[in-house]
Amino acid sequence: MADQQAAPQFTDADFDLPIGAKAPPIIRGGTRTAAADAPSLDRVERQRGVLSMIDRPLLIMLILLLAVGAMMIYSATFDWSYQEYNSATYIFMQHIRNLIIAAAALVFMTALDYRIWKRFAVFLLLVTIAGLVGVLLFGDNTFGARRAFFQGSYQPGEIAELTIIIYMAAWLGAKRTKVASFVFGLIPFMILLGVVVGLVALQPDISTAATIVIVCGLMYFLAGANIFHLVSLVTLAGAAGVIFSQQLDYTQTRLDTFVAGLTDLTATNWHAMQAIIAFRDGGWLGKGLGLGEQKFGALPAPHTDSIFAVIGEELGVVGAAFVVLLFVILIMRGLQIARRSSDSFGSLLAAGITLWIATKALLNVATMLSLVPSTGVALPFISFGGSSLVSAMAGAGLLLSISRVTARVNSPEGRSASANYDRGWGNRWSRLSSHRSR
Repeated sequence: MADQQAAPQFTDADFDLPIGAKAPPIIRGGTRTAAADAPSLDRVERQRGVLSMIDRPLLIMLILLLAVGAMMIYSATFDWSYQEYNSATYIFMQHIRNLIIAAAALVFMTALDYRIWKRFAVFLLLVTIAGLVGVLLFGDNTFGARRAFFQGSYQPGEIAELTIIIYMAAWLGAKRTKVASFVFGLIPFMILLGVVVGLVALQPDISTAATIVIVCGLMYFLAGANIFHLVSLVTLAGAAGVIFSQQLDYTQTRLDTFVAGLTDLTATNWHAMQAIIAFRDGGWLGKGLGLGEQKFGALPAPHTDSIFAVIGEELGVVGAAFVVLLFVILIMRGLQIARRSSDSFGSLLAAGITLWIATKALLNVATMLSLVPSTGVALPFISFGGSSLVSAMAGAGLLLSISRVTARVNSPEGRSASANYDRGWGNRWSRLSSHRSR
């Protein structure tokens, strides 16, 4: 009867170290010497503090991506900013403001033990659903779509991408969740995913809905889903996507022009054509920073969706490849963090966030290269945007937190303190192995 509850009750049974717990006092020769050893232990704790356990390669990749993003946003907006606001730096300073807020979110998520979010997963999901319903009722109506509040400053769909990953990591990693079961695995998964994706699609925001489906589907697979169930889910999602897209004029137009452009590039849509021209004009080494011409009215949204095309024109194939390399290294580090995590929630959360960043980056790059139909996906850490940048940086902060806590748990002090805790997966079908099982 316990498996028939309406919602799974997440437990902390698979935590390696309770939140806020400290290593027990050292006992020497049968005599407790905690007071005498306190200064030494404090020094060790300080040395193994937040900064010393940060995943430095991941942090370096983030800093480089943010630096490239700030540089390219200024290059893409200085003329438009001057024409519109009589200041070449007005839009750039808005990005800096967003970047400061995002950096604060990164620091907060990094410093906080990620395992606490497992306890708030249900609450986060309910708040996310409330936000998605609210934007449909009270959101700004822009070009027939309701996706944001406060004149585009806050988009619940962007935040929903991260919160659904947190919830899915908690739900799929819970020991009572029978992922491979049809009744207790597939059906609840489809209902949860269907509610969130349906609300996002009604805005309409097909690119965000597709991103959520892809990332959650991959997490479902990693958690140990039945392959037959997964194939059925992919088929159903694909069919639903095709049917829904046919009801929207702009999505059908994008699909038609994409298919036509496969055989004749001149038949593709305006956005894709201008991106191709930008890459062609850039060549191998580019025209030089700030010297691109496509951003001056020809290329739609050069500071958001099309910023990779601006990179291709001004920095060339070499510069675009460098940006792709940064993403590849970041994704590799994220997957390594997922593999090394000492609990199922941390592994699934790290994998989900990494796959989310990879999916968004891949969709943006593929769109600019005309490999997929045009989508409105921003390039993580580089494109201008408030909600997208803050949510991406919060996700990166969770990755750094998982890495930090794993390092602390694997330290001599952490291993001695967590020796009596269950380190098992709680789901013997899980495909995402930890370093302890090798």
